[in-house]
Amino acid sequence: MRSSNDGQLGPKEPDAAPPLSPVADATGLAGWLHNRHDVSTTGDVQASRLGQISWALYEGARDPFVLLITIYMFAPYFANHVVGDGVRGQAYAGSIQAYSGLIIALLAPFLGAIADSGGRRKPWVALYTLILVAAMFPLWFAMPHQTGWNLFLIGALWATCNVSFEFSAVFHNSLLPTITSHKRLAGLSGLALSLGNFAGIILLLFMLIAFSLPGVVPWSFIPAHPLWGVSQALHEPERLAGPVGAIWLLVFCIPFFLFTPDRPSSNMPLGRAMIAGVKSVIGTIRSLRHYRNVGTYLLARLFFNDGMTAVLVFGGIYASSTFHWGPIQMLLYGIELSVFAVLGGFVGGWLDNRFGSKRAIFISIGGTTLAVLVTLTMAPDRILWFIPYDVHSAPVWSLPFFNTWPELIFLGIVNFIAVLITAGYANSRTMLARIAPPEKMTEFFGLYSLSGQSTSFLATGFVSWLTLVSDSQRIGLLGEVMFLAIGLGLMFLVKEERTAAV
Repeated sequence: MRSSNDGQLGPKEPDAAPPLSPVADATGLAGWLHNRHDVSTTGDVQASRLGQISWALYEGARDPFVLLITIYMFAPYFANHVVGDGVRGQAYAGSIQAYSGLIIALLAPFLGAIADSGGRRKPWVALYTLILVAAMFPLWFAMPHQTGWNLFLIGALWATCNVSFEFSAVFHNSLLPTITSHKRLAGLSGLALSLGNFAGIILLLFMLIAFSLPGVVPWSFIPAHPLWGVSQALHEPERLAGPVGAIWLLVFCIPFFLFTPDRPSSNMPLGRAMIAGVKSVIGTIRSLRHYRNVGTYLLARLFFNDGMTAVLVFGGIYASSTFHWGPIQMLLYGIELSVFAVLGGFVGGWLDNRFGSKRAIFISIGGTTLAVLVTLTMAPDRILWFIPYDVHSAPVWSLPFFNTWPELIFLGIVNFIAVLITAGYANSRTMLARIAPPEKMTEFFGLYSLSGQSTSFLATGFVSWLTLVSDSQRIGLLGEVMFLAIGLGLMFLVKEERTAAV
């Protein structure tokens, strides 16, 4: 809250909206785009609709990185071809994610403190966007069968991408309450997530049609040859994931920097801003001793959230290594799972309304745990481990992909996982909203976000270690199951009831 003109506490009056472009006026959009009747959640003048949509569009520019690099294209290629061995590749990829997560865990609280206390956010978003772009482009040079310093350099570039992606999110997310009213927070946040998923699907489709399907299928709407003379034999479609994602980010981040207003500088020295913010985080953590139920829930969520993150990180690597899938299969796999992930948001809402948040978490996280275990029993020559399958059997259909029963059953299971994981993310947010005291809601959601960042290296690091010591991808992935199970076990100690403020 801010001081009003009469000296009483209350939101300040919105300033007059600045004029928009002649184009907006000429098209009759000016009135709609201004939309400044309400103050923002922080008491500032809320951004115009154009500014709010531009904020959401930044997520659509940045989020395809996760699908292209982390899950479906570059990561499987890195594990199976750059490293050249599924087991070593899974372990190496897990190590990269773990080290990235450790850096994020150590520095994110300080960056969050800067965002909370330091005023301007957009220069920081610009800095980390440029670092992300600069690190994505050179992934093109990740050739098969790298060793030594070459492999280390590729891993360092990938880790730099991960870290800059998360750091840009810290400052971008912190702008949300300053640009829109409280009643529109959820809607604008949901729009951003939807644009991120939609953009990812668009880019996966582009990579599939432009580079992977040409010359493989005789379909009239598919070019006869890959675009730009791209060589499939040299794994250039997978290597293009970095440059394509970088160009997409550069183009679609522009509206954010042009139209989304920044907060004014607080003129607080950087050191003081960091100290003030970190003290606030420490104070919130200490207050958990008065809120044991909320603290237990945040601990449970820490474990099952890390487990879900590991499922996403290693899912593409395991699928491609187990079934020897190339870029076509992985792109189709990514598109299909992304569509089912969107469905998961609706399923999560239905589960929460029907059964309550706690039971919904048991269904979504428990179902994910069981489904992951089932995927580990699948192989090209067996179904559910005990049912043999003749790899020389006639194809299920004539398409040159997913034409065996083990592949189709595996796809059905992972589609189920995609739905449940998305539902789990939604259910976990709702659970905190149900049990946290309203007066402390902002503090606890800040701690909720921090807990997701500060331990993101644990599950991926453990899976990497377990893969190496067991020399098995399947045994390594039991680490995911362990984190999910621990989180579920702790949920038995959580009560679905509102905690009173102390």
